[in-house]
Amino acid sequence: MMQDDEVLLLARLFADLGFDKIRLTGGEPTVRAHIVDIVRGISTTPGIHSVSMTTNGVLLSKLANPLAAAGLGRVNVSIDTLDPAKFKRMTRHGDLEDVWEGIIAAESAGLTPVKLNAVVVRGYNEEDIVDLANLTRDHPWQMRFIEMMPFGGATDLQTKQMVSSQEVQNRIEKSVGSLTPVNGGDLDGEACLYRIPDAQGDIGFISSVSAPFCADCTRARLTPEGILRMCLLRDFEIDLLTPLRAGASLEELRQLVLGAIWNKPWGHGLADGEIITNRVMNEIGG
Repeated sequence: MMQDDEVLLLARLFADLGFDKIRLTGGEPTVRAHIVDIVRGISTTPGIHSVSMTTNGVLLSKLANPLAAAGLGRVNVSIDTLDPAKFKRMTRHGDLEDVWEGIIAAESAGLTPVKLNAVVVRGYNEEDIVDLANLTRDHPWQMRFIEMMPFGGATDLQTKQMVSSQEVQNRIEKSVGSLTPVNGGDLDGEACLYRIPDAQGDIGFISSVSAPFCADCTRARLTPEGILRMCLLRDFEIDLLTPLRAGASLEELRQLVLGAIWNKPWGHGLADGEIITNRVMNEIGG
């Protein structure tokens, strides 16, 4: 695993190459030792304009204020249902109340706009879609519904249980009426935004499978082991940590990164039946 100084060194390297936004994900980043110091180090790196975090929210009630003070700008919180019993089953141990307290703490600390993520899985939580969408009526949050993406492992199951963004939107509109497009249909990051009439917040649809946005993707992912991936859904990756620890210069590391960027895939191959095999989702992060 990358140590703190290695994380910060690579953050500086990426900033020098023009990367200006960094999002910490997992696993679960809030359980990382010295996470507040890491956020502070990244947020004060010249060239970095935005630091955000994807989290399960469990520890945010304690960490929201220190993280905000360290320079964290906003959070994405994973929440797939508002049913406490179902939430505990789906997360295997989670307490929905802890997550809710974390969301409120994040908002109070100014980690806004708060974005909530729900991966919709047929047979698990498609009946929870409307309740989640209705959170945006009274809160200025962005509730984002994400299509499940197949990874190495039970890919047949993942493919068959994927619920498309169009089906999710249809379910919401059947309950609340027509949704109004936001931003003229332009993507907010990877989400296409809509709004329930008179709601405070927005509803986002992330259609990675049914309507991929690969042509606009400028992202790279660095795994905890220092492996650089240029596409979430492709096996191509570059090891940065091994050469770093072997004494590679910053210029040599820079050339490795530039080579990876040059070979960034034009898009994923899900439409052609190509599914990554070398990692599963919790080894990569969101």
